[in-house]
Amino acid sequence: MFRFLAKVVLMAAVFWGVTQVVGGITVLPNPQGPLGEPGTWLWISLLFALVNAVVGPVLRLLSLPFVLVTLGLFLLVVNAALLGTTAVLSDRLQVDGVGAAVLGGLLLAVGGWIVDQLTERR
Repeated sequence: MFRFLAKVVLMAAVFWGVTQVVGGITVLPNPQGPLGEPGTWLWISLLFALVNAVVGPVLRLLSLPFVLVTLGLFLLVVNAALLGTTAVLSDRLQVDGVGAAVLGGLLLAVGGWIVDQLTERR
């Protein structure tokens, strides 16, 4: 349980970093929320984790032929679709355009890999 919470917190920091780097991705913080502005980042991170866990495997399986033909580059489109799905489900996350979604998805994938490496150490 602690690892999961640590991953959500670290991914919230990754989301913050992505919004600083990619101009087309914005998070609208809610200062009146239960946890204030940090709660918005945690909510977006948790929602992205759920979308990635539920929708991600289905999209990856359905797009397997395209992934094989493009030698894995189609996974950028899948990550962009997961980010876009998260934006549709939340009124606090906005993604403006396909380019921002692809770049944001790439950075979130790299950041998620780093977070996994940090939290899986024994």
